[in-house]
Amino acid sequence: MSALLEVDDLATHYAGRGGIVRAVDGVSFSLAAGEVLGIVGESGCGKSTLGRTILRLLAPTAGTIRFQGEDITRLDRQAMGRHRRDMQVVFQDPFGSLNPRHRVSEIVGEPLAVHRIGDRAARAARVAELLAMVGLPPDAQRRYPHEFSGGQRQRIAIARALALEPRLLIADEPVSALDMSIQSQIINLLAGLRARLGLAMLFISHDLSVIRHVSDRIAVMYLGRIVEIGPAAEIFAQPAHPYTQALLSAVPHTDPSRRRARILLSGEMPDPVNPPAGCAFHTRCRHAEPRCATARPDLTARRVDDLAARDVACHLLEPRP
Repeated sequence: MSALLEVDDLATHYAGRGGIVRAVDGVSFSLAAGEVLGIVGESGCGKSTLGRTILRLLAPTAGTIRFQGEDITRLDRQAMGRHRRDMQVVFQDPFGSLNPRHRVSEIVGEPLAVHRIGDRAARAARVAELLAMVGLPPDAQRRYPHEFSGGQRQRIAIARALALEPRLLIADEPVSALDMSIQSQIINLLAGLRARLGLAMLFISHDLSVIRHVSDRIAVMYLGRIVEIGPAAEIFAQPAHPYTQALLSAVPHTDPSRRRARILLSGEMPDPVNPPAGCAFHTRCRHAEPRCATARPDLTARRVDDLAARDVACHLLEPRP
């Protein structure tokens, strides 16, 4: 598969209390057409900032973003307009992202109007098609966002995001604001739309049990950097980085044979204004060695027991020759 998105050494810094916040601090990865990459980590690790920077809703501080072969890192607003049709987003809060004064027909049809696609009749037909695609009845067009449940509002947001037939969808915590009973419905909807439309997705979440159901690969972030990235099945079977191991140990299982001993991390995530020297995780890592406090490990292919080499940023694993 060819690379649809290529991110190289991307950084997003901004001024905060006490200094510069390194929200994203040297992130690199690629995403193939039709692939789903899950981005996971604790709150404050920079995963949502990463998604917004890729969309150019935030200005990158350094690094490059290539989309469909073109460097979009520093395009102006007009030039970025050419890519907006192919890059769309579903935000966490399905109510806050919808205009409460507009009917659903206006909300879902707005991208078509902005990009001047079709006449009024064609747009109305497309809106009806999109609502059916996400499982909403035809009469939903005439109603306002407050008349729907949280899950239904997120379906409206998904329909709007799909209006322009994008190639990349960034789903930023799309189910975290929903009841547990509704989360699986939205996850299944997104998985079905991905298969039907050939969508590539960056699926951002703090919940590994959600990530595992939609992702081909998983990238684990800690304090603005990726510490492990690889196939979802391999990471769940044998997590390599101590931070990934701790996250997976907290995932509940009904099958006792799949449960892991809980790994409790000490302390809080360090201040991104003043991150620790060396490996940022060493202040909470139960395996930390003296070198971890002085030398920052590269994210590079390393041996993971009997599995194929996986990109991990940890001194404890030997690099692949």
